Amino acid sequence: MLMKEYRICMPLTVEEYRIGQLYMISKHSHEQSDRGEGVEVVQNKPYEDPAHGQGQFTEKRVYLNSKLPSWARAVVPKIFYVTEKAWNYYPYTITEYTCSFLPKFSIHIETKYEDNKGCNDNIFDTELKDQEREVCFVDIAYDEIPERYYKESEDLRYFKSGKTSRGILQEGWRETQDPIMCSYKLVTVKFEVWGLQTRVEQFVHKVIRDVLLLGHRQAFAWVDEWIDMTLDDVRDYERQMHEKTNIKVCHEQQEQSTTNPSSLDDIEIDDSAST
Repeated sequence: MLMKEYRICMPLTVEEYRIGQLYMISKHSHEQSDRGEGVEVVQNKPYEDPAHGQGQFTEKRVYLNSKLPSWARAVVPKIFYVTEKAWNYYPYTITEYTCSFLPKFSIHIETKYEDNKGCNDNIFDTELKDQEREVCFVDIAYDEIPERYYKESEDLRYFKSGKTSRGILQEGWRETQDPIMCSYKLVTVKFEVWGLQTRVEQFVHKVIRDVLLLGHRQAFAWVDEWIDMTLDDVRDYERQMHEKTNIKVCHEQQEQSTTNPSSLDDIEIDDSAST
């Protein structure tokens, strides 16, 4: 098991990011879904928890075979997906990733959002006092992003919002930015297979860090698209994008399963990482 705590600051308020996060996830999932790979939404419904109250439950299938590294793809079927289950009690969320083909593999993410610059060192201590973890700050403007994800329009070193007048984010922006919020994410990766555990867990954390960096960059880079939305507006947008994405992914999956059945011997080589 490898646990890390990621802290990602944003030039937004926690209340604003509630809308921005839903918008970003829906748009990003649609953009990343292609050739039968991407995100299929299985469930998206209201959910009530005795401890956390009213929330939203989503279940998704993340198809990503060709985006696994070659050493991982050698042992998985051609049509391969990870199940994502998320319980959103904003500003607290729980997300779990599992795979029926790899029963010893799981990812557990607890997220809390606060209006500060990432200075709360005790935000998870109530639940996990004795767990050791590395704290990793992620800078949405100045941390290096994989080249395949880079878009000039999403480069926050040069982006300025027309509707909020926030940006351009200068070096050290977290010390002076107002408003500012932080996503605190406690990520636990487990892959309990002798000989592969360390390599796989470290690889998965690298992928997660890249995805967190990209997602939070996009949430702010797209701020002018969602800042005027209400929660009802973004839920409608979310439903529309889920329908479009499901059609995009499921149609290709059906074609692949018909014309090219799953086979452990039929493996393409590609070392890129994915959501």
